[in-house]
Amino acid sequence: MRFAIALLVVVAIASIIGTVLTQGQPYNNYINEFGPFWAEVFRRFELYNVYSSWWFLLILTFLVVSTSLCLIRNTPKIVADLKTFKEGMREQSMRALHDRAEATLDANRGATVDRLTALLRGRGYRYVVQQRAAARDGDAESTMIAAKTGGINRIGYVLAHAAFVLICVGALFDGDMMIKAQMWMFGKEPLKSNMMISQVPEVNRLSAKNPTFRGDVQIPEGSASNMAVLSIGDGVLLQPLPFTIDLKKFHIDFYSTGMPRLYASDVVITNAKTGKSFPAVIRVNHPLTYDGVTIFQSGFADGGSKLFLKAWPMHGGGDQPFDLTGTVGADRQLTNGNQSLQVEFSQLRIFNVQDLNPAETTGLKTAKSTALQGFERHLGPPVAAPGQRHLQNIGPAVVYKIRDASGQAREYFNYMLPVELQGQKVFLAGERSELDSGYRYLRIPADGSDSIAGWMRLRAALFDPADRQQAVAKYVDASLPPTATPELKQQLTLTAARTLDIFAGKIPVDPQTGKPVVEATGGLPALAEYLQAAVPQEKQQQASDVFVRILNGTLWQLWQISREQAHRPAASQSEGDERFFNTAVLALSDSFFYPAPLYLQLTNYKQVQASIFQVARAPGKTVVYTGAVLLILGVFSMLYIRERRLWLLVKDRPGQGSDLMMAMSTNRRTLEYQKEFESLRAACLGAASTSPARTSTPDTPQT
Repeated sequence: MRFAIALLVVVAIASIIGTVLTQGQPYNNYINEFGPFWAEVFRRFELYNVYSSWWFLLILTFLVVSTSLCLIRNTPKIVADLKTFKEGMREQSMRALHDRAEATLDANRGATVDRLTALLRGRGYRYVVQQRAAARDGDAESTMIAAKTGGINRIGYVLAHAAFVLICVGALFDGDMMIKAQMWMFGKEPLKSNMMISQVPEVNRLSAKNPTFRGDVQIPEGSASNMAVLSIGDGVLLQPLPFTIDLKKFHIDFYSTGMPRLYASDVVITNAKTGKSFPAVIRVNHPLTYDGVTIFQSGFADGGSKLFLKAWPMHGGGDQPFDLTGTVGADRQLTNGNQSLQVEFSQLRIFNVQDLNPAETTGLKTAKSTALQGFERHLGPPVAAPGQRHLQNIGPAVVYKIRDASGQAREYFNYMLPVELQGQKVFLAGERSELDSGYRYLRIPADGSDSIAGWMRLRAALFDPADRQQAVAKYVDASLPPTATPELKQQLTLTAARTLDIFAGKIPVDPQTGKPVVEATGGLPALAEYLQAAVPQEKQQQASDVFVRILNGTLWQLWQISREQAHRPAASQSEGDERFFNTAVLALSDSFFYPAPLYLQLTNYKQVQASIFQVARAPGKTVVYTGAVLLILGVFSMLYIRERRLWLLVKDRPGQGSDLMMAMSTNRRTLEYQKEFESLRAACLGAASTSPARTSTPDTPQT
């Protein structure tokens, strides 16, 4: 019993682990969550598939065998005990019971027996009457009435233990034990590589007559499938279904927070043998059962949506954008002759809710700002600062990975439409290098046409040496009067050119070491480092103000040049143009920390939804439900029903009248039992009682 209880504790702990720890996920997901060491430790103990692990199934099997043997041994005794009334109880044994009483009655023995049996029938007691002859000469004849009630209490023991056996058997039957038995007997092996379903060999397929299974079926809209995928360890097995599921339409609705509120699938089920079809709607918590298989709506995914994108090169400034198409779940191979890239399209997210509360505005970094601090400051998430929430759907987005020739990949999250932040519409371009970390966003301002092209033209001009030289010349002409000396013009030209070059990533080299004078690759952090290295500390504040004015002036002229080249009117000093310009300068600075060689802008899409169904053939479910009902009945019987046994011994008295002895026992002495005994004592013995209920210990006799 102690060992069984210890095993039950292990089963309980394992069940908690199986509930808290997501089961059946790819191993890489656990590595990202727990790290390589603990992920491998948990894998050794099969905690990622607790309910199908060998040790869990072994414990359940032992408990089934142990409890079954206990039932086989004790049930006959319980049944035999239920049939007996123990009418052979001796008078001496009755006097040893805790609850007893005696009385002398005026009625004779026959009348007393008739009265007592009628009383017991009225109170729901079952009884037998035994006539006893005199044991010795001089003794009187007697009658024993043995009665009992509440015997179902003993049945509760059988029901509870049988329920435990049924629940464990149902769990074993509906678990992976049957599948593992087929793998052992018929040589079935999990498939550990990717291939078309039609190409999967027979050794990786289970029989269509498999009595129990639970797997997943993912079907895009307009497609059909009759094959379920069962996850087994590091691989999968294919399970043929007795019917085909044809997904006609997938429906989904969302809460204001962006969480799915409702999703359902319009399907057509076609029987594989008869060819007959019928339409059905499968919703969450409303499964469909057909031909012994239950179909649950368990999730949804992208079914291969078509993506139309424009790729903007982010390294250099002379390359032109080009159109690109892709499919969610597929990848594209790109090359520019020198570099090979693989673009992997992960998701198309139509509905995206973000908190767009106004956040703290960002400005030019000081000399003490580091490149990393600036990166975090400008490329932080689009979620607002703490305060009143302002949830808003900001439209479709595409998620993709760009993998270089060495296999290193980064994930990107780009929104299709511009979002208004602090009065300026911006395109949000997210990036992260690790899947368990949050996205950091580059905010690219939208021009007057809600397009990214205006900022891209400014960026291309920044990386063009000729355009930078022209912008510097225009800035010097606009800043100095016509009477300025050539020396002053030359000095301002050199300062403006160096400022703009450093911002553009053209870092000067130290003639002594041959290394760049700053570590930052460009943008505002490079200017901050240059000031800190080239200007004494007491003059850095004054110098930074000068650099800011020069940088803003040259970039403004550069913007005018880019607009002129695109045949756009010159920018004015209006509030809208100045807001765009300020945001564009920060985005240019932050783009040096945006590691993507390409910015992929989603221009259009054709969504294809996919529904994820869980299909299960679980005959053990009925067994488990039956066990649950028996468990409730058994526990109720053991806790709330008390077995009571009553013995009434009636003896003839010399002359007339009779002597009555009463004794009662129960498996649990409660207050209700005490009240029942007192009631029976008063009813059986009546006012003629000469011996009240015994309340002292058994070795103290009463008369």
